[in-house]
Amino acid sequence: MYWPPRELSPNARVHWGARSRAVKKYRADAHALALSEGLHMPDSDKVWVHLTFCPPSHRRYDADNLLASCKSLLDGIADALKVNDHRFIPTVQIGSVDPEKRGFVHVRIIE
Repeated sequence: MYWPPRELSPNARVHWGARSRAVKKYRADAHALALSEGLHMPDSDKVWVHLTFCPPSHRRYDADNLLASCKSLLDGIADALKVNDHRFIPTVQIGSVDPEKRGFVHVRIIE
């Protein structure tokens, strides 16, 4: 998945309308991507969702803010799987030291 828009950062000071549009788009894109990948919900009650962030710059990123920025991503995946995201146990890792051109978030669902 592509890097979360800056409007989704908990530290962003943006108009509520701009944030709302960013949330809807990121959630819809995550939903479409999950469907296209053919994801299915594991049988277990709890599901580990491992997020690896590969940032677009050398800036320092807080793991908790990155996770908060991806709430709509997790909601979109839950929509595609037709489950409540309370079953998700997210784990966060900040990936490569070298910046990626546009940055991305690698999502892995582990049973």
